[in-house]
Amino acid sequence: MNPVSARLLGQQLICPIFTTPAEVVTWLGAMQAQDYRMIRWAVGMRCKKPSLKAFTKDFDTGRIVRTHLLRTTWQLVPGEDLGWMLDLCRDSALRGLRGWMNTNGVSIPQKEQAQVQEVFADVLSLKRSARKEDFAAALAQRDMGMDDHRLSYHIRLAEFGGLLCSGELHPTKATYSLTEVKLPPQRTLTREEALAELARRYFRSHGPATLEDFVWWSGLGILDCRQAIEALGSELVREHHLRLNFYFHQDARIRGFRNGCVHLLPPYDEYLIGYKSRHVSLHPDHRHQAHNQRGIFWPVLLLDGQVVGNWSFSNGVVRTEIFHPNADPDPEALAREVARHERFLKR
Repeated sequence: MNPVSARLLGQQLICPIFTTPAEVVTWLGAMQAQDYRMIRWAVGMRCKKPSLKAFTKDFDTGRIVRTHLLRTTWQLVPGEDLGWMLDLCRDSALRGLRGWMNTNGVSIPQKEQAQVQEVFADVLSLKRSARKEDFAAALAQRDMGMDDHRLSYHIRLAEFGGLLCSGELHPTKATYSLTEVKLPPQRTLTREEALAELARRYFRSHGPATLEDFVWWSGLGILDCRQAIEALGSELVREHHLRLNFYFHQDARIRGFRNGCVHLLPPYDEYLIGYKSRHVSLHPDHRHQAHNQRGIFWPVLLLDGQVVGNWSFSNGVVRTEIFHPNADPDPEALAREVARHERFLKR
């Protein structure tokens, strides 16, 4: 087993099999969506023909939604699956949020929460999408003004409660819509079914991965994650590699890798942030060039699945910097990847 090539294939970074952004997000289960603008490329680069227009369409119609979910952080998830994912992850997400609130000395009474969410609903009864500034203005008009930090907590509570999800795609700022208006009817799964389905999507797209990887990615307790793996039974194959037990799905592709492939990975990409075992693709000596100790991830350049440099995009120009001493990407392969990024923005 070559975990690098298997992860590249499973994550649709080489030989992608999907045509729409919604199919990609459904396949991966959930995608970290911290960077509001770059998440578009994270999804697009995994499609057969990357297209910003296609991403916008799936986002605006609710086939893809951006909300706080796993690990109490931003995620892209399929709109049709938000309901059962929220049911599964709500308790752990709320614990994380309450922990941050306690650390910052913030307490929100139930009465205040209900009043603020009523304002959110009133604002969105008049428009399909609203920004945080719209909520702040409406609260101020009702003498319920608050600082930006407290308002952010209220918005997250409304997301975890199922009231709000992402609205229409804005160039730079998050927007919100009413979940019951934006999304199709939500299907219901038992907790056991939901655990198994989340694990299935993770290991078929992220495998080979460890139990610890799944615990990290899902934000769930280790007992729940073990139960999920056990529920999949023979669907998962286990192999011992690099002194770790890795799992991958029985339907995983293991052929299709080609040498010399170059990728411009956006910050917070699933290829890195979706694992605790990042050493598979990121040498420990270069960790500080991919992310810092506070969990801030930067855009990185991949060569054959290994992190070898950084890249940036400004004023329509991609700039790269190689930090791995033995890396020498083929200029033509790098030019093709840069051109693919440019085509994505134009489509």
